[in-house]
Amino acid sequence: MTAPDISPLATPAAKGVKLPPAVLLIAPGVVFIICTLLLPLLAIVVFSFWKTESYELYMDWNLDNYRVLFREPAYRVFLLRSILGAAVTAVICLFYAWPVAYFIARHGGRYRLLLVLLLAAPFFTGVILRIAALQGILGPGGLINMGLGMMGLNPIQALMYTPVAATLGHVYLFMPFMVTAIYLSLVNFEFALLETAKINGAGPFRAFIEVTWPLNWIGTAIGLILVFIPCLASAVTPRFLGGPKATSFGMSLGQQFGETGTWALGSAMSVVLFFASCAVVVIMGMSVNPRRSGFTGPGR
Repeated sequence: MTAPDISPLATPAAKGVKLPPAVLLIAPGVVFIICTLLLPLLAIVVFSFWKTESYELYMDWNLDNYRVLFREPAYRVFLLRSILGAAVTAVICLFYAWPVAYFIARHGGRYRLLLVLLLAAPFFTGVILRIAALQGILGPGGLINMGLGMMGLNPIQALMYTPVAATLGHVYLFMPFMVTAIYLSLVNFEFALLETAKINGAGPFRAFIEVTWPLNWIGTAIGLILVFIPCLASAVTPRFLGGPKATSFGMSLGQQFGETGTWALGSAMSVVLFFASCAVVVIMGMSVNPRRSGFTGPGR
């Protein structure tokens, strides 16, 4: 009588472990997120505690980079300017996007998809080309000032190389994000509820405030996030449209990794921007009431 084979090759684990299909489906995405998002973020956090000398990073654990950020008035001004500019841009996009998204969702009919695709038309070109087009419109010799000159009026200096110009550029670049987010929220909205509100004596404005706005707040919140966070870290638009008076936190961050080569300080600035963005997401998430937005949970 021969003894049973108890070698490792005979065990079920050695014959091959069958992973659940769900694990096989999500594994590539998880690996991609870890390699392209989590590991670079972890590296940035680590570098923020090091120091830079002669364009080289040295492992010297300290908080000097964060002390510089919060003690130097210039960095505080850049950060506050970026937050204020992003907030103003988000508010302008909000007031402009709601009527556009509402019209497309309610009156677009069979052309709704076409109208939404037209919003994405500017994205068929690069950011630099779109900003250059804005320079041709807002610049000292642009279309607007040329038209004013033909009418005998003085040119508007605030249209170029000012914070106003940078804000206009941000609105132009990020408006489609806001419109799309609100539209996707409205596309499944029951507009018959507005007729019910009208029957019960509510005017158009009251129906919007008490019915349409709260039931579609989640789309508005997503749109605010999609506009605010890119504007907060924007560097190209303030550089080409805003000029020195519109120097942003993102512009200064880019200089740390470019001209000055202070990568450790730039990493600390990146960490500050990351936590500022997370704070915005948390605040907007807390403002969303799932039931008020029409979500009743699974199985209901």
